[in-house]
Amino acid sequence: MTKKERHIVRILLTNDDGYHAPGMAVLEAIARELSDDIWVCAPAEEQSGAGHSLTLSRPVRIRQHEERRWSCSGTPTDSVMMAIGKLMPEKPDLILSGVNRGANLGDDVTYSGTVSAAIEGALAGIPSIALSQVYAKEGMGDTVPFEVAATWGAKVLRPLLTMEMAPRTLININFPAIPADAVQGIRVTRQGFHDYGRGSIVEGTDPRGYRYYWFGLHGIEHSLGHDSDLEAIDDNYISVTPLQLDLTHDASLAALRCAYGG
Repeated sequence: MTKKERHIVRILLTNDDGYHAPGMAVLEAIARELSDDIWVCAPAEEQSGAGHSLTLSRPVRIRQHEERRWSCSGTPTDSVMMAIGKLMPEKPDLILSGVNRGANLGDDVTYSGTVSAAIEGALAGIPSIALSQVYAKEGMGDTVPFEVAATWGAKVLRPLLTMEMAPRTLININFPAIPADAVQGIRVTRQGFHDYGRGSIVEGTDPRGYRYYWFGLHGIEHSLGHDSDLEAIDDNYISVTPLQLDLTHDASLAALRCAYGG
């Protein structure tokens, strides 16, 4: 890519792991392979599991760290809204959200702040992509390796820069938890289905003797579809999944209309 081409795309970076998260540094390195016009607005603190939530009950505060770089006291959705509506002189050409520490596969997308930041971008009519690095075991914290995302990120994104996305859609990318040289390739997939189970609630007692509960990630069950994102990751492929914002179940429309006499 020539220097002239690198200036074409204005990219906004965000995430749900927080402004200082290791995955943000990885995302910025990936983005700089594609463009020199990089902007950052991300939550000041971790917002994993925030979904597409919007802060309405308290003020949202912005802190500028450097030129074109801010953290936001709110959610990933707040961060994108603030960047587009207040901080940037013009809308970005592309929004990249991630690189998330952990998978956003199957039903994860309904909880994910990473994916929801991309959803907010899609709602604003901006091509938006969520990127997540799967890891092999729980409890890794900041030791999660981002080798696959760092090595493959720009390669996966380049074809998407020239592709026209359908309105109200976004792309969800997941990198497998293997060495970069073991990746089998890139697979375009459907969203899969898995269930964390309702028994994965860890109970404990705090130092004052009061009971608390912590949602765990144990006992995941999932059924693999032949072309699902879950299967792709299990087969050591990078999954690239197009998602749409229209959640209407078209097959139920006729039955519901009949039920109401329509």
